[in-house]
Amino acid sequence: MVCKICETRRAKRACPAIGADICSLCCGREREETLNCPLDCVYLQEARKHERAADVNPGEFPNQDIRVSETFLRENETLLVAMGRTVLQAGLETAGAVDSDVAEALAALIRTYRTLESGLYYETRPDNMVAAELVRRIQTAVSEFRRAETEKLQMTRTRDADVLGVLAFIQRLQIDRHNGRKRGRAFLDFLRGQLPDTAVQAAGSLIV
Repeated sequence: MVCKICETRRAKRACPAIGADICSLCCGREREETLNCPLDCVYLQEARKHERAADVNPGEFPNQDIRVSETFLRENETLLVAMGRTVLQAGLETAGAVDSDVAEALAALIRTYRTLESGLYYETRPDNMVAAELVRRIQTAVSEFRRAETEKLQMTRTRDADVLGVLAFIQRLQIDRHNGRKRGRAFLDFLRGQLPDTAVQAAGSLIV
């Protein structure tokens, strides 16, 4: 049987992205580049084990002025886990969403919460419709988190500065964990494996 993609080499594996058999070379070359690979694909999961992490210098992260300490993360662990799960769910449920869309949404949200910190309010919405939908869903989840918190505690504990700090941390995780492929979802896959129990443990050298 010939590979469905190159139509030259012998097909050796079933590709769930296209519902046909392909060769291992096309699988490796087209994976998360031209193929929308399901996260549970056994070949994708095996490839994840050997992917080289991006060369990331924490000193070059955006929004360096937003200080995120280990103490801050532990004090806001409930918010961190809730927002991480929201980003994951929004990314998995929004049609066509990949890590680059998540990155764009996080950048827009950080700009929005910066304006709140300055005493103004200007909501940044990406032109990218997928990223804009992620922003909408994350904003809705933040509002719901605060509503539930107020009902339980009879007060609002979570400040805009707390949301901003958590967003900055998740942005740093995204930069550290994405694989650079056009249709890559390595960051979303990472969140899927980490949440809900070990989100804070992932801080490590990303705390800036």
